[in-house]
Amino acid sequence: MDKNRPNGEHNLVEWARPYLGERRKFYKLIDPRLEGRFSMRGAHKAAQLATNCLSRDPKARPLMSEIYEALKPLPNLKDMACKSPYFQAMQSERTGSNSSRNGSKGQSMRSLSISNSPYHQNQPHRSPKPSPNLSDKR
Repeated sequence: MDKNRPNGEHNLVEWARPYLGERRKFYKLIDPRLEGRFSMRGAHKAAQLATNCLSRDPKARPLMSEIYEALKPLPNLKDMACKSPYFQAMQSERTGSNSSRNGSKGQSMRSLSISNSPYHQNQPHRSPKPSPNLSDKR
């Protein structure tokens, strides 16, 4: 919950839920600064896992050990999105729909996508470095 965000953007879960539920919209959740350098299968699996974690029935949610096991292989997937025709079509769709709405054909997907995120700030973000002892905590 972030009360400093505009109305309708306070709750990240509620903002993300509609994108998680639809396979063709989940890409709007992906940080555009990745610029296609992520696994499409991994992204789909992570979105599916997030959907399971957000189940309204607490008993239907996965255990942390199941989440860990599901996420562990994702960094090793090699099907990079930038090489996928599906991702390229999504990129064109996003750029085209936003430029026709905004009237700005020269605006990049990166800037359009970042502005769509309710949690974007105008400062550089760095991914946290994985804990070296993560594999020891099973």
